[in-house]
Amino acid sequence: MRNLAFALALVAALLWGLLPLALRVLVPALDPWTITWCRFLFAALCVGLFLGRRRQLPNPWPLTARLRLLLVVSVVGITLNYTLFVVGVRLTSPATAQVVAQLANVFLLFGGLLVFHERFSALQWLGVAVLIAGLALFFNVRLRWLFDGRTPLGWGVLLLTLGALSWAAYVLAQKRLLREWRSPQMLWLLYVGGTLLLTPLVHPRALAHLTAGQDCALLFCSCNTVIAYGAYGEAMKIGEVGRISATVTLSPLFTLLGGWIAAGRWPALAGPELPGHLAVLGACAVVAGCALCALGRAPPEAAPGLQLR
Repeated sequence: MRNLAFALALVAALLWGLLPLALRVLVPALDPWTITWCRFLFAALCVGLFLGRRRQLPNPWPLTARLRLLLVVSVVGITLNYTLFVVGVRLTSPATAQVVAQLANVFLLFGGLLVFHERFSALQWLGVAVLIAGLALFFNVRLRWLFDGRTPLGWGVLLLTLGALSWAAYVLAQKRLLREWRSPQMLWLLYVGGTLLLTPLVHPRALAHLTAGQDCALLFCSCNTVIAYGAYGEAMKIGEVGRISATVTLSPLFTLLGGWIAAGRWPALAGPELPGHLAVLGACAVVAGCALCALGRAPPEAAPGLQLR
């Protein structure tokens, strides 16, 4: 059973790691709102069918006003996270977007400290330090560009950081809501809410102009959330929370590896950080830092998975 849980977590990490590469194929043809809307709509239909067959579709109307507000915060948070991640991929590179997104771990830890008065373990403090050092190594010679608002890298990293912050806000809000519903029910409400929120901004006519490769990339992105989250959720049921959470933090390494493999045929998938040894070392340090943070974290509902995109 432990091996099965590890295999499922590894599948989730692999799918999340390949996600920004597929998004990089899509961003020249579709805007971030339309990409995210397609993914939410597909996931809402799949999860809705699953819950509908079991007569488990949730009803948000009996919620108190406070819980409805938390639901709105969750919907806005996850929608911003998905959308800003796509923008970050467009302005930087797949590997950069995946590495910077790991800041969500730090924001979540500090959010738990402020909102729920949780305490950091020594392992978590060490993880935060290693993660920050890893980010500095990853960007190394490009650090000065991060603070220059005139560069795409600076803008991209800023928006990715805001996306990570919105993810932490979503998780903190849904922690209370998970007392009312099971995780699939909560996700369905978020997907439906995100779809409705983005509908006025989408450009569905652009879908007719996609190439065959872009159609495949959009299908992969749409399936990614459902399959990866299904694998992750099952792994969390049968495995140890800390080990599963640590395993899924491997996704930046899968992004780097996927970029290297694909760079020969699709040079746009490779970013300037791929050939640098310091950048690779930094990415490994970011993964190690996230793993230490995850291993020091106990409640599964407090951290349903960093790679929710």
